[in-house]
Amino acid sequence: MAVPTLRFGVDLSGDDPASDAQHAESLGFDVATFHGDVLQGNRVALEAWTTMTWAAARTTTLRVSSNVLAMPNRHPAVLAKMAETLDRLSGGRLILAIGAGAAMNADAFRAFGLRWTTAGEAVDALEEAIDVMCGLWTQPELTHTGRYFQTTAAQLRPRPDRPIPIWLGAYGPRMLDLTGRRAEGWLPSMFLLPPEAAFRSMRRIREAAAAAGRDPDALTYGDNVSVAVDESAASTPQRIAGGPAEVAARLAELVGGGFNFVNLWPAGDPRVQRERLAGEVLPLVRDGTTAA
Repeated sequence: MAVPTLRFGVDLSGDDPASDAQHAESLGFDVATFHGDVLQGNRVALEAWTTMTWAAARTTTLRVSSNVLAMPNRHPAVLAKMAETLDRLSGGRLILAIGAGAAMNADAFRAFGLRWTTAGEAVDALEEAIDVMCGLWTQPELTHTGRYFQTTAAQLRPRPDRPIPIWLGAYGPRMLDLTGRRAEGWLPSMFLLPPEAAFRSMRRIREAAAAAGRDPDALTYGDNVSVAVDESAASTPQRIAGGPAEVAARLAELVGGGFNFVNLWPAGDPRVQRERLAGEVLPLVRDGTTAA
């Protein structure tokens, strides 16, 4: 497998995802991510899959990714069909980032009439969901009799023209091991997993991949990073901030530690921040990485 090259994404959460995606594409970002699953509590947010589709239809090169979908909200057989369709219509630009959903509020699940599971059950259910999706994508028909999901001679037509990459938003030991064994990428968030802890988690994923006979270097290791290019702002444990050189140096530390995908969550005016990141910060990160 080819080793993934360094890529940069940007999370889009505004009211005009198509325009925002076009802007991100024009600036050279590789990926646009969309958060906003069907359960948001008191937060106001657009639904992620719909906005991904809307943005993909208005762009040509920008890859689109969920950030991240909670698997309990959708049956994996249905999600497999959704993913195949969006990947096909976008010309192979979908990244399917999913999570176990264990961290979500149980009251919110009950409010929407969805089944809530314990953390341990959620990891088992997620692996079973991966079995169902990959089986439907690769087999003429799939009969799956599991603890959480069942299919009987299920057929998905058309099947994908290429492997659809699955990335996991993973934090706990079992989820990290599952990422190494089964996923194509990892996408945690810095505000939940500080850099040093993230580097340790990355080592665990790499060990799990190697133990499963996979090439650890073939995986994408991503990080969601809140960032503000603002000379008057100071970094916090949850956000990287400062002038372009300072922000670039902090991002380069993440890249130097093994992250080959950095997904930026701009703080402040999103359009201005995207322009400053693309024009003033990312060239410095790339130059610093090349020099290293």
